[in-house]
Amino acid sequence: MTSSRLAPGAGIVTVPGGRPAVRTAEGEFLHLDTGAADLAALTRHLVTGEAAPDAEVARVAAAFERERYAVRTGPQEGGPLTGRTVLLLGDARLTTPLARFAAAEGARTRHVTPDHVARLADGEGADASTVVVWCLDEPVPPGLWETADRLPAHGTAWLRCHREGAHLWTEPLAAAPGDVTSAHVRLRRLAATSAHRQLAAYWAGHRTPDNGPRPGEAAAALVAALLTADLLAWAAPGPDSGLPARRRLRRVDLRDLTVTEHPVLPVPPVAPLPGRGSGPA
Repeated sequence: MTSSRLAPGAGIVTVPGGRPAVRTAEGEFLHLDTGAADLAALTRHLVTGEAAPDAEVARVAAAFERERYAVRTGPQEGGPLTGRTVLLLGDARLTTPLARFAAAEGARTRHVTPDHVARLADGEGADASTVVVWCLDEPVPPGLWETADRLPAHGTAWLRCHREGAHLWTEPLAAAPGDVTSAHVRLRRLAATSAHRQLAAYWAGHRTPDNGPRPGEAAAALVAALLTADLLAWAAPGPDSGLPARRRLRRVDLRDLTVTEHPVLPVPPVAPLPGRGSGPA
């Protein structure tokens, strides 16, 4: 049996001598007009799950649900990632806290190999309830994520992060054809800088040996929390308070743990140039 409960972050505020209010998850206060419904009974219903005592309380509770200030819950309700599978690859200092956070939200987590990802990218065992998360404590070697970029075309979600010197990047989650892939992110970043030749050379491995900084425990926890937030947005899409997870590129500065967000769009396919002799000169 399900019941209405206040949505996480939402609440009812009683104002002495004044009208009650709803505090939204965003921190806004909205006047609450309960009509003929008893406020105390409504509050018990939305806080404890107690059955609505009459039609008026049920009517106001339904309005809370429509506006997403209340949600339907069941007696065995799990976390928001219940029923989802998170497949992890990459550096253990990043994937270990991520596995812990995802499991705490109800996900099944498993470490897999690039060969397993390649099979998923070919459509073998693809599942819309599965997401692949690949974390690198280094720049992405050329071609490494080319196969994984095909995952969304077969319904498997795809999330990733990597480090470049003192900066660690979390890329947008891709879950369907047309979402932002790692190849799109590279093209957008090259187009956004005048040093595109130098950046391309850096990615290709023409650089001095890496001298860090490596993610410490706090940085790894921060990155894992950011990736978990993207997983939650994938599992239960809702109103975005900022950039949507599928269009958000983050940069984490490992020196002071500041996070900046950048919008990124997919790159549309480009028609091939006509061959010689195919048209007028």
